[in-house]
Amino acid sequence: MTEEEKAVQVLQGRVKWFDPAKGFGFIVSESTIADILLHANVLRNFGQSSVADGAGITVRIQTTPRGVQAVEVLKIEPPEGVSVPLGDDAGGLSMDALLDLPMEPARVKWFDKSKGFGFANVFGRPEDVFIHVEVLRVSGLADLVSGEAVALRIVEGRRGRMAVQVLSWESALKDKV
Repeated sequence: MTEEEKAVQVLQGRVKWFDPAKGFGFIVSESTIADILLHANVLRNFGQSSVADGAGITVRIQTTPRGVQAVEVLKIEPPEGVSVPLGDDAGGLSMDALLDLPMEPARVKWFDKSKGFGFANVFGRPEDVFIHVEVLRVSGLADLVSGEAVALRIVEGRRGRMAVQVLSWESALKDKV
């Protein structure tokens, strides 16, 4: 193994915590004793502005004099053991049926984490799509930024269209390839 190959390794772990306001967080993994720094710029290069605590994450890491750091995010998975909180709005659809719904390209209109919800606009459609904070969490995200490009799986709820899954636009494109 060359020095460069030793320097950058692929590692799987879980997000210990991530704070978008601070611009960083940490990943824990059974492959290393030290926590791994996850900087907001590395996450943005993956196409996300946030990531949920407990989300599964695959990253390329590098050991520096200041510690172990993620240099590239390869994959993010929702936290384990969570399901989409839909109540009656799922129309009796199973999780498999929900995941078979098409991904629709959208842009975040606004999202307020403290209120627990926000809205997005699907390209070419006039109505808003409701996004609940718990749907974000089970999608592996912690927050959304106005204007952010996302891909949504949507159901028709009692009060209109609502997201059942939210992906960053970039990761939705990677999943299609």
